[in-house]
Amino acid sequence: MNQFDKLSHTKWECKYHVVFIPKFRKKLLYGKLKTQLGPMLRELVGRSGARVEEGNLMPDHVHMLLSIPPKYRVSDVVGFVKGKSAIFVARNFFGKVKNFTGFHFWARGYFVSTVGRDETVIREYIRNQEKQDQRLDQLNLFRD
Repeated sequence: MNQFDKLSHTKWECKYHVVFIPKFRKKLLYGKLKTQLGPMLRELVGRSGARVEEGNLMPDHVHMLLSIPPKYRVSDVVGFVKGKSAIFVARNFFGKVKNFTGFHFWARGYFVSTVGRDETVIREYIRNQEKQDQRLDQLNLFRD
């Protein structure tokens, strides 16, 4: 946690909490898609030059704690990951082999927050997000 990464002339620690959602916030990230999408997202983040420190796929959104070198922009990494993973989903789950024109799996935009000294808090939040959502859903059952 307190270790710095190194480039040829730079020591750095740049971590970001990133959240993005499927189009229309549909609850699509479950079952076989969830089991295949997790490793795919990790691979894509690695290919873009960054690293996934922590991650969680919820049915309607994705949480990731990314470590991105200062030579890369957050928007480029997230854009690359969302674009390539949308193609992966289209090919493997929606039967589209060619012509991805007009196919959008992810909603436009994303949430990003820098992680400073709150890294442990954010790691816990990402790990326990599913439990927290289930607890809130149970509380909302009795409200009307």
